Amino acid sequence: MTNTRQLHSFYIPVMGTSFTIDTPIRLAHKGISSVISITDDGLIESVRKFYAQKLNLPYEPILKNDEDARARRITAYLDMVKEVVEGNFDKLMNDSPLEGLGKYAQLLPKNASEMMSKAGNKAHDISDWLKEIKEQAIMGSIDVNIMTKLDKVNYKAGKALSKLYNDAHAALRGFAQSKLSSSIILSAGLNPSLMGYMQEFEDFFPATDGTFKKKVILKVSDYRSALIQGKYLAKNGIWVSEFRIESGLNCGGHAFATDGLLFGPILEEFRDKREELRLSLMELYEAALTRKEKSIPTTAPTIRITAQGGVGTAEEHEFLLDYYKLDAIGWGSPFLLVPEATCVDQPTRNQLALAEEKDLYLSKISPLGVPFNNLRNNSKDVEKFALIESGRPGVPCTNEYLQSNTEFTEKAICTASKKYQKLKIEELSASGLSSEALEKEVSKVTEKACICTGLGTPFYLEHNLTMPKAGPGISICPGPNMAYYSREFTLQEMVDHIYGRKNVITRTDRPSVFIKDLQLYLNYFQDQVQETLEGANTRAIKKMEAFANNLQDGLTYYQNLQTKSTDFAQKFGDKVNQAMSEASIRIEKIKAKLLVTH
Repeated sequence: MTNTRQLHSFYIPVMGTSFTIDTPIRLAHKGISSVISITDDGLIESVRKFYAQKLNLPYEPILKNDEDARARRITAYLDMVKEVVEGNFDKLMNDSPLEGLGKYAQLLPKNASEMMSKAGNKAHDISDWLKEIKEQAIMGSIDVNIMTKLDKVNYKAGKALSKLYNDAHAALRGFAQSKLSSSIILSAGLNPSLMGYMQEFEDFFPATDGTFKKKVILKVSDYRSALIQGKYLAKNGIWVSEFRIESGLNCGGHAFATDGLLFGPILEEFRDKREELRLSLMELYEAALTRKEKSIPTTAPTIRITAQGGVGTAEEHEFLLDYYKLDAIGWGSPFLLVPEATCVDQPTRNQLALAEEKDLYLSKISPLGVPFNNLRNNSKDVEKFALIESGRPGVPCTNEYLQSNTEFTEKAICTASKKYQKLKIEELSASGLSSEALEKEVSKVTEKACICTGLGTPFYLEHNLTMPKAGPGISICPGPNMAYYSREFTLQEMVDHIYGRKNVITRTDRPSVFIKDLQLYLNYFQDQVQETLEGANTRAIKKMEAFANNLQDGLTYYQNLQTKSTDFAQKFGDKVNQAMSEASIRIEKIKAKLLVTH
Protein backbone atom coordinates (compact mmCIF):
# COMPACT_ATOMS: atom_id res chain seq x y z
CA MET A 1 0.00 0.00 0.00
CA THR A 2 1.08 3.62 -0.37
CA ASN A 3 3.09 5.19 2.42
CA THR A 4 1.12 7.54 4.65
CA ARG A 5 4.20 8.14 6.78
CA GLN A 6 6.78 10.59 5.45
CA LEU A 7 10.11 11.36 7.09
CA HIS A 8 10.71 14.57 5.14
CA SER A 9 8.60 17.71 5.26
CA PHE A 10 9.45 18.61 1.64
CA TYR A 11 9.01 16.96 -1.76
CA ILE A 12 10.24 17.78 -5.28
CA PRO A 13 7.32 18.63 -7.60
CA VAL A 14 7.17 17.73 -11.28
CA MET A 15 9.32 20.03 -13.42
CA GLY A 16 8.95 19.99 -17.19
CA THR A 17 8.96 16.60 -18.88
CA SER A 18 12.63 15.73 -18.40
CA PHE A 19 13.93 17.68 -15.40
CA THR A 20 12.45 15.19 -12.89
CA ILE A 21 12.02 12.25 -15.27
CA ASP A 22 14.53 10.14 -13.31
CA THR A 23 14.61 12.01 -9.99
CA PRO A 24 13.14 9.01 -8.12
CA ILE A 25 16.00 6.83 -9.41
CA ARG A 26 18.41 9.45 -8.08
CA LEU A 27 16.71 10.22 -4.75
CA ALA A 28 13.82 7.96 -3.72
CA HIS A 29 16.11 5.43 -2.00
CA LYS A 30 17.34 8.35 0.12
CA GLY A 31 13.81 8.94 1.41
CA ILE A 32 12.96 11.94 -0.80
CA SER A 33 9.65 12.00 -2.68
CA SER A 34 9.42 13.43 -6.19
CA VAL A 35 7.14 13.53 -9.22
CA ILE A 36 7.62 12.24 -12.78
CA SER A 37 5.80 13.77 -15.75
CA ILE A 38 4.17 11.04 -17.84
CA THR A 39 3.37 13.32 -20.77
CA ASP A 40 6.17 12.46 -23.22
CA ASP A 41 6.08 8.71 -23.81
CA GLY A 42 8.80 9.00 -26.46
CA LEU A 43 11.16 10.47 -23.88
CA ILE A 44 10.01 7.90 -21.31
CA GLU A 45 10.90 5.05 -23.68
CA SER A 46 14.34 6.60 -24.29
CA VAL A 47 14.97 6.90 -20.55
CA ARG A 48 13.90 3.28 -19.99
CA LYS A 49 16.28 2.10 -22.70
CA PHE A 50 19.12 4.20 -21.25
CA TYR A 51 18.77 2.79 -17.73
CA ALA A 52 18.21 -0.75 -18.95
CA GLN A 53 21.53 -0.60 -20.80
CA LYS A 54 23.30 1.20 -17.95
CA LEU A 55 22.10 -1.21 -15.25
CA ASN A 56 22.04 -4.35 -17.44
CA LEU A 57 18.27 -4.80 -17.12
CA PRO A 58 16.01 -6.63 -19.61
CA TYR A 59 14.68 -4.35 -22.34
CA GLU A 60 12.18 -5.00 -25.10
CA PRO A 61 11.42 -1.85 -27.14
CA ILE A 62 7.83 -0.65 -27.39
CA LEU A 63 7.52 1.08 -30.73
CA LYS A 64 5.37 4.14 -31.30
CA ASN A 65 2.91 2.33 -33.57
CA ASP A 66 2.56 -0.77 -31.38
CA GLU A 67 -0.86 -1.46 -29.89
CA ASP A 68 -1.55 0.84 -26.90
CA ALA A 69 2.10 1.92 -27.06
CA ARG A 70 1.73 5.06 -24.96
CA ALA A 71 0.20 3.31 -21.94
CA ARG A 72 2.54 0.32 -22.23
CA ARG A 73 5.64 2.53 -22.41
CA ILE A 74 4.58 4.35 -19.26
CA THR A 75 3.80 1.12 -17.41
CA ALA A 76 7.12 -0.44 -18.40
CA TYR A 77 9.10 2.61 -17.30
CA LEU A 78 7.34 2.97 -13.95
CA ASP A 79 7.80 -0.73 -13.23
CA MET A 80 11.51 -0.37 -14.00
CA VAL A 81 11.82 2.71 -11.76
CA LYS A 82 10.18 0.79 -8.92
CA GLU A 83 12.60 -2.11 -9.37
CA VAL A 84 15.66 0.16 -9.50
CA VAL A 85 14.62 2.26 -6.49
CA GLU A 86 13.91 -0.80 -4.36
CA GLY A 87 17.30 -2.22 -5.31
CA ASN A 88 19.01 1.07 -4.47
CA PHE A 89 17.21 1.21 -1.13
CA ASP A 90 18.15 -2.35 -0.17
CA LYS A 91 21.77 -1.64 -1.05
CA LEU A 92 21.74 1.57 0.99
CA MET A 93 20.27 -0.16 4.03
CA ASN A 94 22.77 -3.02 3.83
CA ASP A 95 25.84 -0.94 3.00
CA SER A 96 28.46 -0.10 5.60
CA PRO A 97 26.82 2.12 8.25
CA LEU A 98 28.60 5.35 7.35
CA GLU A 99 28.11 4.86 3.61
CA GLY A 100 24.50 3.75 3.89
CA LEU A 101 22.43 4.61 6.94
CA GLY A 102 24.75 7.42 7.98
CA LYS A 103 24.33 9.29 4.69
CA TYR A 104 20.58 8.57 4.67
CA ALA A 105 20.31 10.01 8.17
CA GLN A 106 22.33 13.12 7.31
CA LEU A 107 19.47 14.21 5.04
CA LEU A 108 16.75 13.81 7.66
CA PRO A 109 15.14 16.84 9.30
CA LYS A 110 16.88 16.08 12.59
CA ASN A 111 20.58 16.49 11.94
CA ALA A 112 22.24 13.09 12.17
CA SER A 113 25.61 14.51 13.18
CA GLU A 114 23.95 16.07 16.23
CA MET A 115 22.39 12.72 17.07
CA MET A 116 25.75 10.99 16.80
CA SER A 117 27.31 13.65 18.98
CA LYS A 118 24.68 13.02 21.65
CA ALA A 119 25.54 9.35 21.46
CA GLY A 120 28.95 10.36 22.78
CA ASN A 121 30.71 8.41 19.99
CA LYS A 122 30.22 5.27 22.07
CA ALA A 123 30.10 2.29 19.79
CA HIS A 124 27.03 0.72 21.35
CA ASP A 125 25.12 4.02 21.37
CA ILE A 126 25.93 4.67 17.72
CA SER A 127 24.93 1.11 16.87
CA ASP A 128 21.60 1.56 18.63
CA TRP A 129 21.06 4.84 16.84
CA LEU A 130 21.77 3.29 13.42
CA LYS A 131 19.39 0.45 14.24
CA GLU A 132 16.68 2.97 15.06
CA ILE A 133 17.30 4.82 11.79
CA LYS A 134 17.05 1.56 9.84
CA GLU A 135 13.75 0.68 11.50
CA GLN A 136 12.32 4.09 10.59
CA ALA A 137 13.81 4.36 7.08
CA ILE A 138 11.43 4.41 4.12
CA MET A 139 11.75 5.17 0.44
CA GLY A 140 10.48 8.41 -1.00
CA SER A 141 7.27 8.18 -3.00
CA ILE A 142 7.51 7.71 -6.78
CA ASP A 143 4.60 9.88 -7.87
CA VAL A 144 3.47 10.87 -11.38
CA ASN A 145 1.81 13.92 -12.91
CA ILE A 146 -0.77 14.35 -15.67
CA MET A 147 -1.92 17.70 -17.04
CA THR A 148 -5.58 16.85 -17.47
CA LYS A 149 -6.04 19.21 -20.43
CA LEU A 150 -3.34 17.42 -22.48
CA ASP A 151 -5.85 14.89 -23.70
CA LYS A 152 -5.87 15.21 -27.46
CA VAL A 153 -7.45 12.64 -29.77
CA ASN A 154 -4.99 10.25 -31.40
CA TYR A 155 -5.19 8.69 -34.85
CA LYS A 156 -4.17 5.45 -36.51
CA ALA A 157 -4.17 5.01 -40.29
CA GLY A 158 -5.97 8.36 -40.53
CA LYS A 159 -8.85 7.28 -38.29
CA ALA A 160 -9.54 8.78 -34.86
CA LEU A 161 -9.10 6.30 -32.02
CA SER A 162 -11.56 6.06 -29.13
CA LYS A 163 -11.11 8.45 -26.22
CA LEU A 164 -9.47 5.66 -24.21
CA TYR A 165 -6.42 6.28 -26.40
CA ASN A 166 -6.43 10.04 -25.83
CA ASP A 167 -3.13 11.24 -24.37
CA ALA A 168 -4.21 11.77 -20.76
CA HIS A 169 -6.43 8.68 -20.73
CA ALA A 170 -3.60 6.48 -21.99
CA ALA A 171 -1.16 8.02 -19.47
CA LEU A 172 -3.59 7.33 -16.64
CA ARG A 173 -3.94 3.74 -17.81
CA GLY A 174 -0.15 3.42 -17.93
CA PHE A 175 0.12 4.44 -14.29
CA ALA A 176 -2.91 2.42 -13.16
CA GLN A 177 -1.54 -0.79 -14.68
CA SER A 178 1.94 -0.31 -13.20
CA LYS A 179 3.22 -2.07 -10.07
CA LEU A 180 3.75 1.22 -8.27
CA SER A 181 2.04 1.97 -4.98
CA SER A 182 2.07 5.76 -5.12
CA SER A 183 0.07 8.80 -6.19
CA ILE A 184 -1.05 10.37 -9.43
CA ILE A 185 -1.18 14.18 -9.41
CA LEU A 186 -3.86 15.70 -11.64
CA SER A 187 -3.12 19.30 -12.63
CA ALA A 188 -4.63 21.99 -14.87
CA GLY A 189 -8.25 21.60 -13.87
CA LEU A 190 -11.33 19.43 -14.33
CA ASN A 191 -11.51 16.77 -17.04
CA PRO A 192 -14.75 14.85 -16.37
CA SER A 193 -14.05 12.09 -18.88
CA LEU A 194 -10.57 11.41 -17.50
CA MET A 195 -11.72 11.53 -13.90
CA GLY A 196 -14.60 9.22 -14.69
CA TYR A 197 -12.18 6.78 -16.31
CA MET A 198 -10.38 6.31 -12.97
CA GLN A 199 -13.30 4.18 -11.79
CA GLU A 200 -12.19 1.45 -14.21
CA PHE A 201 -9.14 0.64 -12.07
CA GLU A 202 -9.51 -1.21 -8.79
CA ASP A 203 -6.26 0.20 -7.37
CA PHE A 204 -7.94 3.58 -6.85
CA PHE A 205 -10.57 2.08 -4.53
CA PRO A 206 -9.83 1.57 -0.82
CA ALA A 207 -8.92 -1.55 1.07
CA THR A 208 -11.04 -2.28 4.15
CA ASP A 209 -8.49 -0.52 6.37
CA GLY A 210 -8.83 2.71 4.38
CA THR A 211 -5.52 2.45 2.54
CA PHE A 212 -5.03 2.64 -1.21
CA LYS A 213 -2.61 1.00 -3.58
CA LYS A 214 -2.83 4.11 -5.76
CA LYS A 215 -3.77 7.55 -4.47
CA VAL A 216 -5.08 10.69 -6.12
CA ILE A 217 -3.58 14.13 -5.55
CA LEU A 218 -5.22 17.25 -6.97
CA LYS A 219 -3.07 20.27 -7.73
CA VAL A 220 -5.28 23.31 -7.11
CA SER A 221 -4.94 27.08 -6.92
CA ASP A 222 -7.76 27.82 -4.46
CA TYR A 223 -10.31 26.23 -2.11
CA ARG A 224 -13.28 26.56 -4.47
CA SER A 225 -11.45 24.63 -7.18
CA ALA A 226 -10.51 21.94 -4.66
CA LEU A 227 -14.09 21.57 -3.49
CA ILE A 228 -15.54 21.33 -7.01
CA GLN A 229 -13.01 18.78 -8.25
CA GLY A 230 -12.99 16.85 -4.98
CA LYS A 231 -16.77 16.50 -5.01
CA TYR A 232 -16.78 15.37 -8.62
CA LEU A 233 -14.33 12.58 -7.84
CA ALA A 234 -16.05 11.64 -4.57
CA LYS A 235 -19.37 11.24 -6.40
CA ASN A 236 -17.58 8.72 -8.62
CA GLY A 237 -16.15 6.79 -5.69
CA ILE A 238 -12.63 8.24 -5.98
CA TRP A 239 -11.02 9.74 -2.88
CA VAL A 240 -8.63 12.70 -3.04
CA SER A 241 -5.85 11.84 -0.61
CA GLU A 242 -4.09 15.17 -0.98
CA PHE A 243 -4.79 18.69 -2.17
CA ARG A 244 -1.58 20.28 -3.42
CA ILE A 245 -1.99 24.06 -3.37
CA GLU A 246 0.19 25.86 -5.89
CA SER A 247 0.81 29.58 -5.83
CA GLY A 248 -0.89 30.95 -8.93
CA LEU A 249 2.13 32.91 -10.18
CA ASN A 250 5.07 32.30 -7.83
CA CYS A 251 5.81 28.92 -9.35
CA GLY A 252 7.48 27.34 -12.36
CA GLY A 253 5.95 25.94 -15.54
CA HIS A 254 2.47 26.97 -16.62
CA ALA A 255 0.92 29.59 -14.36
CA PHE A 256 -2.76 29.39 -13.43
CA ALA A 257 -3.48 32.75 -11.86
CA THR A 258 -6.37 33.16 -9.45
CA ASP A 259 -8.73 36.15 -9.66
CA GLY A 260 -6.47 38.13 -7.35
CA LEU A 261 -6.63 35.68 -4.44
CA LEU A 262 -3.23 35.69 -2.73
CA PHE A 263 -1.28 32.71 -1.38
CA GLY A 264 -1.66 33.44 2.34
CA PRO A 265 -5.46 33.84 2.40
CA ILE A 266 -5.83 30.71 0.25
CA LEU A 267 -3.71 28.66 2.66
CA GLU A 268 -5.68 29.94 5.64
CA GLU A 269 -8.99 28.98 4.06
CA PHE A 270 -7.73 25.43 3.57
CA ARG A 271 -6.50 25.32 7.17
CA ASP A 272 -9.79 26.57 8.61
CA LYS A 273 -12.02 24.42 6.39
CA ARG A 274 -9.89 21.28 6.30
CA GLU A 275 -12.23 19.12 8.36
CA GLU A 276 -15.30 20.63 6.70
CA LEU A 277 -13.80 19.67 3.33
CA ARG A 278 -13.08 16.11 4.44
CA LEU A 279 -16.57 15.58 5.86
CA SER A 280 -18.35 17.02 2.81
CA LEU A 281 -16.35 14.74 0.50
CA MET A 282 -16.77 11.73 2.79
CA GLU A 283 -20.55 11.91 2.64
CA LEU A 284 -20.51 11.81 -1.17
CA TYR A 285 -17.75 9.20 -1.21
CA GLU A 286 -19.51 6.72 1.05
CA ALA A 287 -22.72 7.07 -0.96
CA ALA A 288 -20.79 6.36 -4.18
CA LEU A 289 -19.04 3.31 -2.70
CA THR A 290 -22.40 1.97 -1.50
CA ARG A 291 -23.93 2.52 -4.93
CA LYS A 292 -21.01 0.71 -6.58
CA GLU A 293 -21.24 -2.11 -4.02
CA LYS A 294 -17.71 -1.43 -2.83
CA SER A 295 -16.72 -1.97 0.78
CA ILE A 296 -16.63 1.16 2.92
CA PRO A 297 -13.35 1.28 4.88
CA THR A 298 -13.59 0.90 8.64
CA THR A 299 -11.05 3.70 9.05
CA ALA A 300 -12.02 6.93 7.30
CA PRO A 301 -9.42 8.01 4.73
CA THR A 302 -7.45 11.14 5.51
CA ILE A 303 -6.63 14.23 3.44
CA ARG A 304 -3.16 15.75 3.29
CA ILE A 305 -2.80 19.46 2.53
CA THR A 306 0.47 20.55 0.95
CA ALA A 307 1.66 23.67 -0.84
CA GLN A 308 4.31 24.79 -3.32
CA GLY A 309 5.47 27.89 -5.14
CA GLY A 310 8.21 30.33 -4.20
CA VAL A 311 9.17 29.03 -0.76
CA GLY A 312 12.88 29.71 -0.38
CA THR A 313 14.08 29.76 3.23
CA ALA A 314 13.90 27.51 6.27
CA GLU A 315 11.94 30.24 8.12
CA GLU A 316 9.26 30.28 5.41
CA HIS A 317 9.20 26.49 5.28
CA GLU A 318 8.62 26.19 9.03
CA PHE A 319 6.12 29.06 9.14
CA LEU A 320 3.93 27.51 6.44
CA LEU A 321 4.06 24.10 8.11
CA ASP A 322 3.31 25.42 11.59
CA TYR A 323 0.86 28.25 10.98
CA TYR A 324 -1.15 26.69 8.15
CA LYS A 325 -0.83 23.12 9.47
CA LEU A 326 0.49 21.86 6.14
CA ASP A 327 1.77 18.31 5.79
CA ALA A 328 4.64 19.15 3.44
CA ILE A 329 6.09 21.89 1.21
CA GLY A 330 7.14 21.52 -2.41
CA TRP A 331 10.61 22.80 -3.35
CA GLY A 332 11.01 22.89 -7.12
CA SER A 333 13.17 25.42 -8.97
CA PRO A 334 16.13 25.43 -6.52
CA PHE A 335 16.64 21.73 -7.22
CA LEU A 336 17.35 22.56 -10.88
CA LEU A 337 20.75 23.66 -9.52
CA VAL A 338 21.34 20.29 -7.82
CA PRO A 339 22.92 17.87 -10.35
CA GLU A 340 22.31 14.91 -8.03
CA ALA A 341 18.57 15.58 -8.13
CA THR A 342 17.50 16.77 -11.58
CA CYS A 343 18.26 16.35 -15.25
CA VAL A 344 19.53 19.66 -16.68
CA ASP A 345 22.25 20.12 -19.29
CA GLN A 346 25.29 22.02 -18.04
CA PRO A 347 24.97 25.17 -20.21
CA THR A 348 21.37 25.66 -19.07
CA ARG A 349 22.30 25.02 -15.44
CA ASN A 350 25.00 27.70 -15.74
CA GLN A 351 22.45 30.06 -17.24
CA LEU A 352 20.06 29.40 -14.36
CA ALA A 353 22.76 30.09 -11.78
CA LEU A 354 23.43 33.51 -13.35
CA ALA A 355 19.76 34.42 -13.87
CA GLU A 356 18.43 37.58 -12.24
CA GLU A 357 14.87 38.83 -11.81
CA LYS A 358 14.84 40.35 -15.31
CA ASP A 359 15.77 37.00 -16.84
CA LEU A 360 12.79 35.17 -15.31
CA TYR A 361 9.46 36.30 -16.69
CA LEU A 362 5.88 35.22 -17.31
CA SER A 363 5.69 34.64 -21.06
CA LYS A 364 3.12 33.84 -23.73
CA ILE A 365 5.27 31.24 -25.47
CA SER A 366 3.12 28.22 -24.58
CA PRO A 367 0.96 26.87 -27.43
CA LEU A 368 -1.70 26.12 -24.80
CA GLY A 369 -2.39 29.85 -24.44
CA VAL A 370 -1.62 29.68 -20.71
CA PRO A 371 1.03 31.99 -19.17
CA PHE A 372 4.34 30.16 -18.95
CA ASN A 373 7.31 30.96 -16.72
CA ASN A 374 10.35 31.35 -18.93
CA LEU A 375 14.12 31.86 -18.79
CA ARG A 376 15.06 34.69 -21.12
CA ASN A 377 17.28 33.66 -24.06
CA ASN A 378 17.06 29.95 -23.37
CA SER A 379 18.44 27.96 -26.30
CA LYS A 380 14.98 26.99 -27.61
CA ASP A 381 14.00 30.65 -27.84
CA VAL A 382 17.32 31.43 -29.55
CA GLU A 383 16.44 28.77 -32.16
CA LYS A 384 12.99 30.33 -32.54
CA PHE A 385 14.37 33.85 -33.03
CA ALA A 386 16.79 32.57 -35.71
CA LEU A 387 13.90 30.99 -37.64
CA ILE A 388 11.87 34.21 -37.43
CA GLU A 389 14.87 36.23 -38.62
CA SER A 390 15.31 33.91 -41.60
CA GLY A 391 11.66 34.32 -42.58
CA ARG A 392 10.80 30.70 -41.70
CA PRO A 393 8.92 30.90 -38.38
CA GLY A 394 7.55 27.84 -36.64
CA VAL A 395 8.86 24.27 -36.43
CA PRO A 396 7.75 20.87 -37.71
CA CYS A 397 5.44 19.35 -35.08
CA THR A 398 7.14 16.10 -34.11
CA ASN A 399 5.81 15.28 -30.62
CA GLU A 400 2.23 16.50 -31.21
CA TYR A 401 1.36 16.74 -27.48
CA LEU A 402 0.14 20.35 -27.58
CA GLN A 403 -2.03 20.15 -30.68
CA SER A 404 -5.26 21.96 -29.79
CA ASN A 405 -6.03 24.52 -32.53
CA THR A 406 -8.66 23.84 -35.22
CA GLU A 407 -8.80 27.36 -36.65
CA PHE A 408 -7.67 26.21 -40.12
CA THR A 409 -7.82 22.44 -39.99
CA GLU A 410 -10.28 19.74 -38.98
CA LYS A 411 -7.57 17.85 -37.10
CA ALA A 412 -6.01 19.94 -34.31
CA ILE A 413 -2.54 21.38 -34.89
CA CYS A 414 -0.07 23.21 -32.63
CA THR A 415 0.17 27.00 -32.70
CA ALA A 416 3.99 26.74 -32.52
CA SER A 417 4.09 24.62 -35.67
CA LYS A 418 5.31 25.82 -39.05
CA LYS A 419 1.97 24.77 -40.57
CA TYR A 420 -0.16 26.88 -38.23
CA GLN A 421 2.07 29.95 -38.27
CA LYS A 422 2.22 29.99 -42.08
CA LEU A 423 -1.57 29.82 -42.36
CA LYS A 424 -2.15 32.44 -39.65
CA ILE A 425 0.38 34.91 -41.05
CA GLU A 426 -1.15 34.54 -44.52
CA GLU A 427 -4.58 35.31 -43.04
CA LEU A 428 -3.27 38.34 -41.18
CA SER A 429 -1.43 39.63 -44.26
CA ALA A 430 -4.67 39.55 -46.25
CA SER A 431 -6.71 41.27 -43.53
CA GLY A 432 -5.88 44.85 -44.47
CA LEU A 433 -4.16 45.76 -41.18
CA SER A 434 -1.76 48.66 -41.08
CA SER A 435 1.91 47.70 -41.22
CA GLU A 436 2.30 48.52 -37.51
CA ALA A 437 -0.77 46.52 -36.47
CA LEU A 438 0.25 43.62 -38.74
CA GLU A 439 3.71 43.47 -37.21
CA LYS A 440 2.20 43.40 -33.74
CA GLU A 441 -0.21 40.58 -34.58
CA VAL A 442 2.43 38.52 -36.39
CA SER A 443 4.74 38.78 -33.38
CA LYS A 444 1.99 37.29 -31.22
CA VAL A 445 1.85 34.32 -33.60
CA THR A 446 5.61 33.73 -33.81
CA GLU A 447 6.09 34.15 -30.06
CA LYS A 448 4.87 30.58 -29.50
CA ALA A 449 7.65 28.05 -28.88
CA CYS A 450 7.84 24.28 -29.25
CA ILE A 451 8.05 23.63 -25.52
CA CYS A 452 6.99 19.97 -25.63
CA THR A 453 10.27 19.11 -27.39
CA GLY A 454 12.30 21.80 -25.60
CA LEU A 455 11.32 20.52 -22.16
CA GLY A 456 12.38 16.97 -23.04
CA THR A 457 15.75 17.65 -24.66
CA PRO A 458 17.90 17.99 -21.47
CA PHE A 459 17.94 14.23 -20.85
CA TYR A 460 19.42 13.57 -24.29
CA LEU A 461 22.02 16.30 -23.86
CA GLU A 462 23.01 15.32 -20.31
CA HIS A 463 23.70 11.73 -21.37
CA ASN A 464 25.09 12.44 -24.87
CA LEU A 465 22.30 10.48 -26.55
CA THR A 466 21.10 10.80 -30.14
CA MET A 467 18.95 13.91 -30.36
CA PRO A 468 15.29 13.82 -31.46
CA LYS A 469 14.46 15.42 -34.81
CA ALA A 470 13.42 18.66 -33.11
CA GLY A 471 17.04 19.62 -32.39
CA PRO A 472 19.05 20.53 -29.29
CA GLY A 473 17.19 23.65 -28.11
CA ILE A 474 16.18 23.70 -24.43
CA SER A 475 13.01 25.18 -22.96
CA ILE A 476 13.13 25.63 -19.21
CA CYS A 477 10.51 27.06 -16.91
CA PRO A 478 11.88 27.97 -13.45
CA GLY A 479 9.85 29.98 -10.97
CA PRO A 480 10.83 33.57 -10.06
CA ASN A 481 12.49 32.27 -6.88
CA MET A 482 15.39 31.01 -9.03
CA ALA A 483 16.84 34.54 -9.14
CA TYR A 484 18.08 34.25 -5.55
CA TYR A 485 20.15 31.09 -6.04
CA SER A 486 23.47 31.77 -7.72
CA ARG A 487 25.45 28.53 -8.05
CA GLU A 488 25.21 24.75 -8.17
CA PHE A 489 24.57 22.91 -4.90
CA THR A 490 25.06 19.42 -3.58
CA LEU A 491 21.99 17.55 -2.42
CA GLN A 492 23.20 17.80 1.17
CA GLU A 493 23.61 21.57 0.88
CA MET A 494 20.08 22.07 -0.46
CA VAL A 495 18.47 19.80 2.13
CA ASP A 496 20.46 21.53 4.90
CA HIS A 497 19.17 24.86 3.55
CA ILE A 498 15.56 23.65 3.65
CA TYR A 499 15.93 22.50 7.26
CA GLY A 500 17.81 25.57 8.46
CA ARG A 501 21.19 23.93 9.01
CA LYS A 502 22.77 26.07 6.31
CA ASN A 503 21.88 29.16 4.27
CA VAL A 504 22.82 28.92 0.59
CA ILE A 505 21.26 32.26 -0.41
CA THR A 506 23.91 34.98 -0.34
CA ARG A 507 21.65 37.81 -1.52
CA THR A 508 20.01 39.90 1.19
CA ASP A 509 17.29 41.45 -0.96
CA ARG A 510 15.09 38.40 -1.47
CA PRO A 511 11.46 39.28 -0.67
CA SER A 512 9.43 36.85 1.42
CA VAL A 513 7.26 34.32 -0.38
CA PHE A 514 4.18 36.41 0.41
CA ILE A 515 5.64 39.70 -0.82
CA LYS A 516 6.88 38.10 -4.04
CA ASP A 517 3.46 36.54 -4.58
CA LEU A 518 1.90 39.98 -4.15
CA GLN A 519 4.39 41.66 -6.50
CA LEU A 520 3.79 39.09 -9.21
CA TYR A 521 0.03 39.53 -8.93
CA LEU A 522 0.34 43.31 -9.13
CA ASN A 523 2.37 43.02 -12.33
CA TYR A 524 -0.10 40.50 -13.74
CA PHE A 525 -3.05 42.71 -12.73
CA GLN A 526 -1.52 45.72 -14.44
CA ASP A 527 -0.98 43.78 -17.67
CA GLN A 528 -4.52 42.36 -17.57
CA VAL A 529 -6.01 45.80 -16.99
CA GLN A 530 -4.11 47.16 -19.99
CA GLU A 531 -5.46 44.37 -22.20
CA THR A 532 -8.96 44.94 -20.80
CA LEU A 533 -8.84 48.66 -21.51
CA GLU A 534 -7.75 48.03 -25.09
CA GLY A 535 -10.84 45.85 -25.56
CA ALA A 536 -13.12 48.17 -23.54
CA ASN A 537 -15.35 45.25 -22.56
CA THR A 538 -17.72 46.04 -19.68
CA ARG A 539 -17.81 42.47 -18.40
CA ALA A 540 -14.01 42.25 -18.43
CA ILE A 541 -13.74 45.55 -16.60
CA LYS A 542 -16.04 44.26 -13.83
CA LYS A 543 -13.85 41.18 -13.57
CA MET A 544 -10.79 43.40 -13.12
CA GLU A 545 -12.59 45.37 -10.42
CA ALA A 546 -13.28 42.11 -8.55
CA PHE A 547 -9.62 41.20 -9.02
CA ALA A 548 -8.60 44.51 -7.43
CA ASN A 549 -10.94 43.93 -4.48
CA ASN A 550 -9.41 40.49 -3.89
CA LEU A 551 -5.94 42.05 -3.92
CA GLN A 552 -7.05 44.65 -1.38
CA ASP A 553 -8.47 41.90 0.83
CA GLY A 554 -5.13 40.14 0.56
CA LEU A 555 -3.28 43.25 1.72
CA THR A 556 -5.55 43.51 4.74
CA TYR A 557 -4.97 39.83 5.48
CA TYR A 558 -1.18 40.19 5.50
CA GLN A 559 -1.36 43.23 7.74
CA ASN A 560 -3.55 41.34 10.21
CA LEU A 561 -1.32 38.26 9.98
CA GLN A 562 1.46 40.13 11.75
CA THR A 563 -0.66 40.48 14.86
CA LYS A 564 -1.29 36.72 14.91
CA SER A 565 2.28 35.56 14.35
CA THR A 566 5.07 37.06 16.44
CA ASP A 567 7.79 35.29 14.50
CA PHE A 568 6.39 36.48 11.19
CA ALA A 569 6.13 40.05 12.47
CA GLN A 570 9.66 40.09 13.83
CA LYS A 571 11.21 38.62 10.70
CA PHE A 572 9.29 40.40 7.98
CA GLY A 573 7.33 43.15 9.72
CA ASP A 574 8.99 46.29 8.34
CA LYS A 575 9.42 44.89 4.85
CA VAL A 576 5.82 43.66 4.77
CA ASN A 577 4.44 47.01 5.90
CA GLN A 578 6.43 48.88 3.27
CA ALA A 579 5.44 46.43 0.54
CA MET A 580 1.76 46.60 1.57
CA SER A 581 1.79 50.38 1.52
CA GLU A 582 3.37 50.51 -1.93
CA ALA A 583 1.00 47.84 -3.22
CA SER A 584 -2.06 49.68 -1.93
CA ILE A 585 -1.03 52.87 -3.74
CA ARG A 586 -0.33 50.94 -6.92
CA ILE A 587 -3.70 49.15 -6.81
CA GLU A 588 -5.55 52.45 -6.42
CA LYS A 589 -3.75 53.92 -9.42
CA ILE A 590 -4.62 50.93 -11.58
CA LYS A 591 -8.24 50.98 -10.37
CA ALA A 592 -8.45 54.65 -11.31
CA LYS A 593 -7.78 53.71 -14.94
CA LEU A 594 -10.66 51.24 -14.81
CA LEU A 595 -13.00 53.84 -13.33
CA VAL A 596 -12.19 56.34 -16.07
CA THR A 597 -13.11 53.78 -18.73
CA HIS A 598 -16.12 52.46 -16.82
